[in-house]
Amino acid sequence: MSTLDRGEIGRRTRATIIDIARRRQRPGTGSRLTANDEPARIWPDLSGVLEGLPWAVAGAVATRRYMPERATGDLDVVVLARHARDVERRLVAAGYSREGPPAIGGAEWRSSGGVRVDIIEGAEPWWEEALAHPQRDRQGLPVLALPYLALMKLLASRTIDIGDVARMLGLASDAELADVRAVIARLAPELAADLESLIALGRLEQS
Repeated sequence: MSTLDRGEIGRRTRATIIDIARRRQRPGTGSRLTANDEPARIWPDLSGVLEGLPWAVAGAVATRRYMPERATGDLDVVVLARHARDVERRLVAAGYSREGPPAIGGAEWRSSGGVRVDIIEGAEPWWEEALAHPQRDRQGLPVLALPYLALMKLLASRTIDIGDVARMLGLASDAELADVRAVIARLAPELAADLESLIALGRLEQS
């Protein structure tokens, strides 16, 4: 499947989900994130293993920095593609085992305690800046800043990712939304209209 095909599938997926949500959503159906929310699960911290390399948590674990935590079975970690070999060596030395052959854009690993860790190799140029300024969640893990996490999930365009974006943006402050809009306008302007629709849907859910 070509990149163009994936992009078109993503566009149609976003459009369909947004259209359904607009027609069916009612105000006040969402949960709120509070300062007292504690992590429901403690995940492996790769800070020691990946010391000196830019990296950040993505996926469902990252979203708990910006919305109420949801269940997930794995930890997604993004590294720069050019560091993939170094990351592999470090994981092996730290006792992680690879699950199956390397996949395109990353690989699945498992900790000595049985936790699945998916290593995602960020190859696009914007990953340099995305990994330069991670945020910290309540466990202390470095997670992708909201603009880049939203961008990653919008590009993925799975139904669960679109839902995550709406919930995170619905809880975001005006200043945070301004940052998200600026990054999307600069790196993926074709997503701007969908972004605004998801902001509106997320705000409606929290009203």
